[in-house]
Amino acid sequence: MKDNLLNFCLFSVAIIIFNISSKKLVFVKQFRPAVYINSIPAEDRSNPIDTTKYPAKLGFTLELCAGIVDKKKSLTKIAAEEILEECGYKIDHQNLEYIIQFHSGVGLSGDPQTIFYAEVTDEMKVSSGGGNSEEGELIDVVEMSIAEVETFLSQKSVPSPGGFLFGLQWFFNKKASLYVS
Repeated sequence: MKDNLLNFCLFSVAIIIFNISSKKLVFVKQFRPAVYINSIPAEDRSNPIDTTKYPAKLGFTLELCAGIVDKKKSLTKIAAEEILEECGYKIDHQNLEYIIQFHSGVGLSGDPQTIFYAEVTDEMKVSSGGGNSEEGELIDVVEMSIAEVETFLSQKSVPSPGGFLFGLQWFFNKKASLYVS
């Protein structure tokens, strides 16, 4: 049993990205099937689901750029690769600022996640991002001003994971005042 639990654990990295040229935070938006299913009342989760009543937009989440640690590389190198792959910014992995490591999904898997902070500029944008299509990723890059993020967070229900919320709290506590006029 213990070996099976160890094999189930997925280490990951996530990155709070701030574009200092545009003064915008950079996020990823993607469809999450589990979020979609759990947005539908249990009694309506029949097969097939009535997508006119429950549109796909119910399953989209706004998240930090992130990825699974599945290569024998440093966490900073993996994080830099994820920034390029998902958001299109080429950064030097040595410029990432370590924030914290914590356990996500503590009730199910307890996966360790390490969060970093990266500042990018418009000049560092080398592609549109969007994820790795070979891995089935279909990611939209979303850039939001600090004011837009504050509005997003004022909703009654935020379609985002806990690590995203923690990352934004850290940003507002440690960095935002440097960029608000």
